Amino acid sequence: MPPIDFDRFETASRRSTVYSAKGVVCCSQPLAAEAGIAILRAGGNAADAVVAMAAALNVTEPVNTGIGGDAFSLYWDAKARTVTAVNGSGRSAKAMTLDKAREFGLTGHQIPYDNVHACTVPGAAAAMVDIQKKLGGGKLSLADVLQPAISLAEDGFAVHQMASFEWRQHENRLLEVQAESGYPHPMLVNGKAPVTGQFFSNPQLGASLRKLGAEGKDAFYKGPVAEKIVQAISSRGGLVTLDDLVAHDTEFTDSISYTYGKEELTVHECPPNGQGLATLIALGVLDVLHEDGVIDLDSAQEGSVEWYHAIIEALRIAFADTTAYVADRSVVKVPVDQLLSKANLRERAKLFNPHKATPGLTKSDFVTGGDTCYLAAADSEGNAISYIMSNYLGFGSAIAPEGCGFTLQNRGCAFSLDPASPNVLAGSKRPFHTIIPAMVTRGDELFVSYGCMGAVMQPQGQALILLNLLHNGRDPQLALDAKRFCIGGTRWHLSSAPFYNGPVALEDGVDPEVADQLEAMGHEIERVKGADQLVFGKGQAILRTVDAVSGKRIWAAGTDYRGDGCAVPQI
Repeated sequence: MPPIDFDRFETASRRSTVYSAKGVVCCSQPLAAEAGIAILRAGGNAADAVVAMAAALNVTEPVNTGIGGDAFSLYWDAKARTVTAVNGSGRSAKAMTLDKAREFGLTGHQIPYDNVHACTVPGAAAAMVDIQKKLGGGKLSLADVLQPAISLAEDGFAVHQMASFEWRQHENRLLEVQAESGYPHPMLVNGKAPVTGQFFSNPQLGASLRKLGAEGKDAFYKGPVAEKIVQAISSRGGLVTLDDLVAHDTEFTDSISYTYGKEELTVHECPPNGQGLATLIALGVLDVLHEDGVIDLDSAQEGSVEWYHAIIEALRIAFADTTAYVADRSVVKVPVDQLLSKANLRERAKLFNPHKATPGLTKSDFVTGGDTCYLAAADSEGNAISYIMSNYLGFGSAIAPEGCGFTLQNRGCAFSLDPASPNVLAGSKRPFHTIIPAMVTRGDELFVSYGCMGAVMQPQGQALILLNLLHNGRDPQLALDAKRFCIGGTRWHLSSAPFYNGPVALEDGVDPEVADQLEAMGHEIERVKGADQLVFGKGQAILRTVDAVSGKRIWAAGTDYRGDGCAVPQI
């Protein structure tokens, strides 16, 4: 099978928005989408379907996600007309301290991605169980919901193109872990990552999911699987214990939000420790600039220099604040209300210059005191869910507990080793998180459930997708297809300097004259082609519409051409 020709990253084929009068699902992998549709057909609701897809993605896209990682979600309850936020992120080992990190030789600005101390407690397994139990439709058991993924793992499947490409990028790391473990790595076939179209099965993961379905969270956080997790970490000098696993919990809470524009659309995000606040601050800055007549996004042409410059600068301002203030709010106070206040947004908007980039952005002084999978589902009752999960950087740590079939995340890389940072490494603390689902309501109705995977690309993708829906009248597919930028460039994670003051990557297909004009305004532009375009992430969106003739609710769904996925309507 020939490798992907990345000179044809944007294929000649096209996608249309998918419409459904019943339910619909969308994710980055067709088999996972089929798992979600199967659950809707069986009588499950949107929450049931998204858990089925999440489990199936662990099987089919293990480089990006799995039960050894973390998850966040936003759920729209059509009857109650409420949004519930779910934080399924794990904490550091209770015994970990900054002083111990120094004793372990960790002297940089963060923990290296391949260091065992980057392994935090996995939260995704508990999130799947708890979401299905608390938000599921009640007609199906957890075992029923996980069965499509179990069948995929045990019976096997053909690996898709993008999954294979990303898998093979991490083959050497998987081989290193296999050598130090002394047992075969479940993500390798005869020492190789699978190529496009190759048959792959993971019966170990199938067994782990089967136990999870039968026994619930205890099957993962207690007993043999938990013991294997601790053994895999402690044998490498890590500090995570059985007590750390038992202490893990999923948090159900209110969303944080900002009401944007003249249509008064309320954009919802999960509260910190995630970076969803960046999307809200950026939209708030754009809102103020629009109100004050500094910019006009309604008349700015999509893809123009005015369009890109305004959004880039608003997001740079937002990133300066979120990287300074966002941390585990159960440990430190995160001033969400102050950061989103009109007074602060208006003060921050003063940094915007319509003619040039603002150099050396820093945090607000007003305040006192890709490797991810995004998926979405909506059902025939009007419920919808926005869900994101991740191992963090490429298989996470790549450490696979023996006989379990999944890898452990390395989310601890996101802690700061600066003692002055609110996100400083400490025991039993959740790290700063890049993975963020999004949801937008209008009044007491859902408007759109959407998201974009890809580390620091996520708030940028969310802003671009929503602004294309609102100001350019795009349908979900066209909003996802629009060319993107990425503040921080393709190597954002390799620099200790603030990424938001670094280069801006522009996707292949952006008008070269626009790129030149942005450079003339002071932006450091990185023109990106080929495989590096993966930095622009992969998104999905489900928009609620109403048929003008019948009055029926119609879901309109799009999925990113940058991935293997699809949107699938329910019959």
